[in-house]
Amino acid sequence: MKGVFLDADSMGTDLDFLRLKNSIPHFHAHHISSSDEVIPRLHGAEIAIVNKVILGEKEFAACPNLKLVAVTATGTNNIDLAAAKARGIRVCNVTQYGRPTIVQHTFSLILALANRLLDYVEDVRQGKWHSSPVFCLMHHPIIELEGKTIGIIGYGDLGRGVARMAEAFGMKVLLGARHGQDASTVDGYPRLPLNELLPQVDVLSLHCLLSNETRNLIDAQALSLMKPSAFLINVARGGLIDEDALAQALIDQRLAGAATDVLSQEPPVNGNPLLNWAIPNLIITPHCAWASKEARQRLLDKTADNIEQFLNGSLTHYVV
Repeated sequence: MKGVFLDADSMGTDLDFLRLKNSIPHFHAHHISSSDEVIPRLHGAEIAIVNKVILGEKEFAACPNLKLVAVTATGTNNIDLAAAKARGIRVCNVTQYGRPTIVQHTFSLILALANRLLDYVEDVRQGKWHSSPVFCLMHHPIIELEGKTIGIIGYGDLGRGVARMAEAFGMKVLLGARHGQDASTVDGYPRLPLNELLPQVDVLSLHCLLSNETRNLIDAQALSLMKPSAFLINVARGGLIDEDALAQALIDQRLAGAATDVLSQEPPVNGNPLLNWAIPNLIITPHCAWASKEARQRLLDKTADNIEQFLNGSLTHYVV
């Protein structure tokens, strides 16, 4: 049984790969694989391990031995699931590995916006504090989270973690009902259609997967429903937001601020409308919300669990 990890360096170089190596009799790891290298490297392999490498009908057709695609992530938008299913290839992902880290990053972004943290740090660097006539600077408005309303779209493991943390800050929690979901109450939180949710929230936090149904979920129309004082947070997938519309909303000050850990293309080698440093009150981090060593090691070990279960005929968690 041969297994190939096509983009092992996407997990970092500081992890213990022993469990993953031991889960497959013949394990091969490549640092990074270009699209042209995927098929040759998967030749004869029964198991493909990928993080962000794209696998579709072309790759599946050229690799008839392939039986399992183990994705070292929760999102599987880089895999053609229909093509995999048609060829009898099992696809599994990993969930519930990063709640502590991703919730922590989510609130670091919310707090940075609410406290205008980066603006005040920059003011100190520029000497504005030591030239102030009074003991402090307060020209960037700071808001308290207590008593504010957070809207969460995507109430899985991460959404639940953000909801619990929001309650600790004294916030009111509302959930967004996506396509196919009924308005209801979940865990005591009201779940509302987006046209009802968006006008009520002071913070909107996205935690849903990217699919055809959720692509550009937050578009110009959705942004127009939000309060001018609201913040938008995205630590899920860049394609959930119409980036041109968000850039314009911030420039026009129709939204108080936004923070995103993800962009529609990563890395943004072709540029991105949000990479305009003239846009006010925008924070961008480089898809690092998941990247604590603890979370990445859990992810790797859970991938090994998936592979071991597949080989033992006991795999219960899979996408297709």
